[in-house]
Amino acid sequence: MQIQLKSMTTTTATPVTLTEGAVKEVKRLMSEEGFDTTQCLRIGVKGGGCSGMTYVLGFDKAGSNDEHFEIAGIPCVMDKGHQLYLFGMEVDWQGGLNSRGFTFSNPNATKTCGCGTSFAV
Repeated sequence: MQIQLKSMTTTTATPVTLTEGAVKEVKRLMSEEGFDTTQCLRIGVKGGGCSGMTYVLGFDKAGSNDEHFEIAGIPCVMDKGHQLYLFGMEVDWQGGLNSRGFTFSNPNATKTCGCGTSFAV
């Protein structure tokens, strides 16, 4: 009797996406002199803000409870528990005079504040 096993490939989507503008800005920051190349882009949440939770976006070393993923060559980490709040979110970069900075479009948010950095689920 001969058994043939099929090779299985598992594809997992990144929990969040970065727009082209966000990728460009993050890569610009990573190319700055003195950047610690052992750090990854951390995307997450923390308690606080006027709507209950605030977005976290910055460079950090990976922790033991982090999920690792890559977006356009950028090494990223996210605490595994944060995926529930952020899955499907898009991060953008606005470089205009009136609004400058990263913005978050989160399909899981049921309420957001006026500044766009705080949300509730």
